[in-house]
Amino acid sequence: MNPPAMLETPRLRLRPPVVEDAAAIFDAYTQDAQVARYTTWSPHRSLDETRNFLEQHCVAGRKAGNMFSWLITMSEGGPAAGMIDFRLTACRAEVGYVLAQRYWGHGLMTEAAGAVVEWVIAQPEIHRVWATVDLENVASQRVLEKVGMVREGMLRRWVLFPNLGPVPRDVWSFARIKETGTRS
Repeated sequence: MNPPAMLETPRLRLRPPVVEDAAAIFDAYTQDAQVARYTTWSPHRSLDETRNFLEQHCVAGRKAGNMFSWLITMSEGGPAAGMIDFRLTACRAEVGYVLAQRYWGHGLMTEAAGAVVEWVIAQPEIHRVWATVDLENVASQRVLEKVGMVREGMLRRWVLFPNLGPVPRDVWSFARIKETGTRS
């Protein structure tokens, strides 16, 4: 799979993050405990943690061909607003995202996720785009619904969110499937 390096929407520009983005990303959201609340990572305590994340996950994932990340910025330029990615497993792609607090409530993540989900589901080899979200994360649930995903069910004790405690939490599973006209 060869995702586009850049995706653009009316308000946003999504591009692959690079290690040189570490300071902007750290300042925007990786050190923010509120942003990290429903993530699988703890707030970054240093710029080096953000640098390592970019090198070991974003850059390495794209190179390996199994994880593709985009840094979200406003289309007219400006600082890092967030990040969105998808991870491939066979005919499925799992979407994940994060957005800096200053951009919450403006529909930006719906716009970014819509662009990524539309591109991914259009790929011939992908038949399912999916995501999980904590039962209490209503804002993220709304994003997934707005981009055409359907809540399929609850996955019990599915994900450990370190910022919410030491026990894996229940999540909703959302998905959008490619309609093929045949049933299996």
